[in-house]
Amino acid sequence: MDTYYRIAKEGEGQYKEKMSRFLAFALPITSAEDARNKIKEYQNRYCDSRHVCWAYMLGPEMTEYQLNDNGEPSGTAGKPILGQIRSHGVTDVVVIVVRYFGGIKLGTSGLITAYKEAASIALEDAGKKEMHQMVEIEVEVPYISADLIMRIIKENEEIEVIEREFGNIIRLRLSLRLDQSEEIIGKMRGAEGVMITKKTGE
Repeated sequence: MDTYYRIAKEGEGQYKEKMSRFLAFALPITSAEDARNKIKEYQNRYCDSRHVCWAYMLGPEMTEYQLNDNGEPSGTAGKPILGQIRSHGVTDVVVIVVRYFGGIKLGTSGLITAYKEAASIALEDAGKKEMHQMVEIEVEVPYISADLIMRIIKENEEIEVIEREFGNIIRLRLSLRLDQSEEIIGKMRGAEGVMITKKTGE
């Protein structure tokens, strides 16, 4: 399956436990560097807080991730935040939870519950949208085959024409859904004189 999910929008929420406040934020990211920049931004914004804990997930396969307890006991903050990202089934997201200490210790189980609930509230607020892994191809089309190729593109609504260039031949750069790409490429290669270069994509 080429389907995966991202958050639909930025989400936020708040959870309170024994006078401690947990402010949670779910933010879309495009890379690990993007995640680090957003984390730094929130650390600066909430520099008066006791802890700014976080976790992020990247990629359709959900295999690239990082987490940080930011001074909380090991495994009580980053891990439950990451667990909620996995539970909600979203990727390309960083969840940041800011804690304002209320003077009463919560204990290990209390912290795990608080960070888990705060992260879940923010992710619920963000919602999610269905995405598809894509692949890009470059197609060289002689004019004799142009009508057939254009018909294939028109019949497949999810094909995106990224670039087109007209010269002695037509050059196209197309984005296709990964799970449909082999079938579509097979049809195009059946046209006279058509050359296709496959590229890796999202």
